[in-house]
Amino acid sequence: MATAQVRVLFILLAVSLAEDVKLKYKPASKPVRLFTEEELQRYNGREEGQPIYMAVKGVVFDVSRGKEFYGKDAPYNALVGKDSSRAVAKMSLNPADLTSDTTGLTQEQLESLDSIFEGTYKAKYPIVGYTAERLLKEDGSPNTDFKPEDQAHFQIKDEF
Repeated sequence: MATAQVRVLFILLAVSLAEDVKLKYKPASKPVRLFTEEELQRYNGREEGQPIYMAVKGVVFDVSRGKEFYGKDAPYNALVGKDSSRAVAKMSLNPADLTSDTTGLTQEQLESLDSIFEGTYKAKYPIVGYTAERLLKEDGSPNTDFKPEDQAHFQIKDEF
């Protein structure tokens, strides 16, 4: 009898604590989706209660748990709300580098990008989607030339 009362008390305590620990934003629990540039800009860390998204190599990550790095007035806030692949590769916060364009990067910078993509972003943050630029042509039609299996360090089982 006493054991049953302890169990009920434990369950009630756990439920009440769970209510107090609710997140201020909704974590990524939906299937991944395709983000346009304009949609991604909405998740720039400046609006309280909104998740913070950042894209690297066309993969959109929910970096909200790193709010102290990516949130409003945080040191890396310039990287969020867009695909910042070039900036990540160059370890730069220069506005000219805040783009997905990796044209002209050195082999060392491209290797750095791959390393940070795998070791930091894929390892720490949930994938919530992909940039439209990665999968679509400018006219909105599917990019049939894009083959995930041809991308460096791109694992279909992990990303699709």
